[in-house]
Amino acid sequence: QVQLVESGGGLVQAGGSLRLSCAASGSILSINDMGWYRQYPGKQRELVATITRGGSSNYVDPVKGRFTISRDNAKNTVYLQMNSLKPEDTAVYYCNSDILSRATMFFRPYWGQGTQVTVSS
Repeated sequence: QVQLVESGGGLVQAGGSLRLSCAASGSILSINDMGWYRQYPGKQRELVATITRGGSSNYVDPVKGRFTISRDNAKNTVYLQMNSLKPEDTAVYYCNSDILSRATMFFRPYWGQGTQVTVSS
């Protein structure tokens, strides 16, 4: 069984920083792309950033230059460093990973439980 556990959310003032972490555990054979999404109240979940196993990253325009995604393949962990935070970054953040596990023997997406990020003005 595969599990993604997130940490690092919280309350911060505008202009501040937070670092989110998401660790995958369980019967993992390999992990392809990893990413972060966020969800505003009453809205659909939306992409924030992704990173390939080789380290190539992509960001949506609103976070470019402020957020940095990284990963540690040895620890099966993905990070999101968020700087210069704005009130409009307030949302629940979810990690997502494309994982090959012993249970399924094919790649499928897994989601973390979500972590709240609140930026006060």
